[in-house]
Amino acid sequence: MTSTRKDQRDARRARSRRIRAILAGGLVLGVGVTATLAAWNDSEFGSTTFTAGTFNIVGSTDGTNFSQHASAPGASLTFAAPSVSISALTPGDKAYAFFSVKTVNPSMAGSVLIKGASSNASSLGAQLTYSVRTVTAAANCSSTGWATASVVTGLPNGAALTAAATSSQVLNADGGNQVNYCIEVAMSATAPTTVQGTSQQVTWEFAATSGS
Repeated sequence: MTSTRKDQRDARRARSRRIRAILAGGLVLGVGVTATLAAWNDSEFGSTTFTAGTFNIVGSTDGTNFSQHASAPGASLTFAAPSVSISALTPGDKAYAFFSVKTVNPSMAGSVLIKGASSNASSLGAQLTYSVRTVTAAANCSSTGWATASVVTGLPNGAALTAAATSSQVLNADGGNQVNYCIEVAMSATAPTTVQGTSQQVTWEFAATSGS
């Protein structure tokens, strides 16, 4: 059968509609594929706050009332001599003073050692020596209590006033213990007459370091 021009145009239109329908279907299919590739988002987080600890010590001249003495000359130590005043020492005299240290609450643990200040060296200071022991209470820091007190290791008896101990004493955290020092100062039995009437301020540092 002979195809007319009208039939040809109708055929072309039919093919065009089929092509558009196929293309439209493909586009719909493409949209569907894109949707299946979408993902849900989810996250987990963790956090905390860090705070630095503290380390602090306080001192006492009676073992009961503690306070800060953060710089020299610090607490005024009361030296008692058996029969003389420390304001009138003579060769061979000895005097004793008590000083106690502990950590505050709260505070981490640490240790403490005693050091003589370099400023302790003078003409009179050169004629004085010191020794340190630990006692159970202030009342035991005396010439009689000295014999039964515990020797502080790392510091020899009769050390120069500028000497520092080479070992330390333990300080428990949160004021858990007290280190009760008894300091003995002695004037040399051979102190020359040139030191008569002279004075010397003597300072010790109780150097504390944090750490168990």
